[in-house]
Amino acid sequence: MKPVLVALLLLFASSSAHALRCNARIVNEGDRDFQVRERCGEPFWTDTWYGVDVIGRGGPFERQREVQWSVWYFNFGPRALMQRLVFVDGVLRGTDTLGYGVRTIGSSCNVDGNFSGLSSGELVARCGEPASRRSHGDAVVFRPGPRVESWRDPRREEWIYDFGDARLLRVLQLEQGRVTSVEYVAR
Repeated sequence: MKPVLVALLLLFASSSAHALRCNARIVNEGDRDFQVRERCGEPFWTDTWYGVDVIGRGGPFERQREVQWSVWYFNFGPRALMQRLVFVDGVLRGTDTLGYGVRTIGSSCNVDGNFSGLSSGELVARCGEPASRRSHGDAVVFRPGPRVESWRDPRREEWIYDFGDARLLRVLQLEQGRVTSVEYVAR
């Protein structure tokens, strides 16, 4: 009997250890965006995009449904890890733990550091919002099965930062919300 009780306690302890806690309240996958906002407050950065799912393509009945993705970033200060929450149509579908947070958004930027691989939220947390932001619009079509299509934006963006260097700007390319390259451009 005791081994079963210990196993159950360990199971409950391990599942709650992976849950996100905000203000002593737990946030779990399946929670709605308004519930998360009520428990955690406003995210410091959000990224939202849309896609279309097509069911029955080429058949007598075709259904198209717009899908909304939102990614929220939370900064709980320099002694805690930042959190990235992914919502699909307003329902929490996943969480990621990122690097340590910052005391003030935009105040911890290493202008000569390596930005590659940073998420858009980590970049904004450290360096603030870019001076300019431009999206490159196109779509990718996935066909996971017969008569089923998913139209997705590959989310390619160009962010330009002016760190006050008299001669150079930083042009960062982001794909799917992550920095893929950095280029130094003369003014």
